[in-house]
Parts: sequence; C-alpha cells; structure tokens
Amino acid sequence: MTRRLIAALACRNEGSRLFGKPLQQVSNGVTILDQIIAGIRTCPEIDAIVLGVSEGTVNEVFAGIARAQGIGHIVGDSRDVLARLIQCGRAGGATDVFRVTTECPWFAYDLVSEAWRRHLANGNDITVTDELPEGLNFEIYTLEALERAHVRGTDRDRSEFCSNYPRTHPEEFKAEVLLPAKGLRRLDLRITVDQPQDLILSRAIAAEFSHQMPRVMPHRIVEFLDQRLDLRTLVQPFVDPKPVWGMIENRSEAPQ
Repeated sequence: MTRRLIAALACRNEGSRLFGKPLQQVSNGVTILDQIIAGIRTCPEIDAIVLGVSEGTVNEVFAGIARAQGIGHIVGDSRDVLARLIQCGRAGGATDVFRVTTECPWFAYDLVSEAWRRHLANGNDITVTDELPEGLNFEIYTLEALERAHVRGTDRDRSEFCSNYPRTHPEEFKAEVLLPAKGLRRLDLRITVDQPQDLILSRAIAAEFSHQMPRVMPHRIVEFLDQRLDLRTLVQPFVDPKPVWGMIENRSEAPQ
C-alpha cells in the first residue's frame, strides 16, 4: 500500500492569553500560519496540507487562507481538536498524519525524513521527536492511531491536548521517540507563541534569520538564543522543562 503523509493544522482564533495566535505576524506580512505552511512545503515527505478550522464566524478567515494558499481545509467541532485532525487526514486521503501546532513557527525540519523512514520501516503507530526546545517538536501518527485514540479517549483527550490518550496509554500503541543530537536537547528553551512575550522572542528569531526563512534550523535558533539572555529571561516564567513523550521507552538518537 502506498503511504500518504498529510499535515493537519488545527486552526482557531480564540485565545485568552493571545488572541488569533496563528495570524500573529512573525515578520513583516508573514503570519505564524504562513511560516508553518511555507516550512512544511520544504519537506518532500509531506504530500499535502489541510487546515482543520474550528467552527464559528471568527474562524472563517482560515478558509480564505486555505484557498489563497491552494491547500485543503475542513470545518469541525471547536472543542474536538482530535476529530478535526482526523477529518483533515480523511479529506487529504492520508494513511498518516503529520502534526505541529499552529502556534509554533518552526520545527525540526531536518528530522522529518528520518522520522518518516523509521515510522514506515518499524511499523509504528506513532513516531515523534522529543526533548527539543518547546515548540520545535513534531508528531507523526497513522490515521488509524488517531481514530483509535478518539474512540477510546475522554473529552479531554480529544481537546487541544489531543496527544494525551497515547501518552497516558503507551501500551496500546507502537510508538518511537526520535531524539535530536545532545546539544539540541534543550528543555530550558521555549520557541512557541502562547504569550505576548513569546511573540517578541519569535519576531527576534525571524529578524535574525530573515535570509533563511522559512527553514530556520533548530541549531541556529539555539545558538542565537544562547547569545540572547534577554529573550530567554523574557519567556522563562512559561518554560516547561518536562519531556512531552517521556513515558515512551523506545527512544533513540537521530543519526548525525
């Protein structure tokens, strides 16, 4: 069977800490969502992109963005994020789904090829990266694994915490964690946009690497932030130093 990897991007404008996060600009005229889409398009392993748009008039803008970008979209339940990811996969004819959140402008582009190779070769239900700075990780699921998690999980497992069921029931899935080089295992760093301070940091990264956008590599970002104590201090109160997939025993380092 030919496998088809579809990027599913859950989109909504609601947000109490920072409204309209996907539409916040990281550089002049470039939104977080624009940057994510452009970055995904540099990954040949990913066959298509589908936006999973939350219901509500405030979110209708994302349908227009999908049309302008020439990508697919679906409209689904505002609370059931997991269902929207599944709908994205089905709409794109996916066997497998690539997931990043639409508040993370960059991800580990250089690890996508190896993660996809291992996902296929090892017959994984789930293949993820972990221990990178918060915001740079990504996840790959079989569509069937997402559907299984949706059937078995609770409402909370289907919410924005849609990886919660496999993380709390690891025995039910064949999962593999791909770790970056040791120098990039930096759980002390945060490169996501959930707070106004995060947006300041991300705009500084975009300005520093404007000539490399959209594909700014993790090691470049880490090197930059190691020189910018002011930016690290700005977001330090929001840093979560725990590995996301620490409960998965099958962990190995990506080849250098």
